[in-house]
Amino acid sequence: MRRTVLTLIAVLIAGTGALAHQGVTNPAVMARMHGMTLIAGHLETLGRMTKGQQPFDAAAARAAAAGIAEHAAAVPALFQAPETDAKSEALPVIWERYDDFTRLSAELETLSAGLAQTITDPADLGPAMSALAAGCRACHRDYRQ
Repeated sequence: MRRTVLTLIAVLIAGTGALAHQGVTNPAVMARMHGMTLIAGHLETLGRMTKGQQPFDAAAARAAAAGIAEHAAAVPALFQAPETDAKSEALPVIWERYDDFTRLSAELETLSAGLAQTITDPADLGPAMSALAAGCRACHRDYRQ
């Protein structure tokens, strides 16, 4: 059940990304949304494998985790300026607590970079998705509406 919930979260994040981008006029906010959509796409890949909707492929799973690490590393720069847009889901507290925000991004980067080295069989996917979901939740809980 927990695996299904985690997969559903990843699919919902990826699926709603395109809708959220409609009507965005601020290029900086659009770049942030695009970066988050790339992370969600990698989570979706892992989620499909976790749920058995896609055959397990260790190399593809490790590449997805590496992609999350790459994009998590870029997050602080995307949010450095306090840019706003009516469609943005970023809360203003990001810039009030930017050090904490960047710490959480770095933790996700470190976690996913480690997973990119350690996912070797299907049994690794459940714990990986749980850890990634917790990493995403830690930031979204305080910094996303």
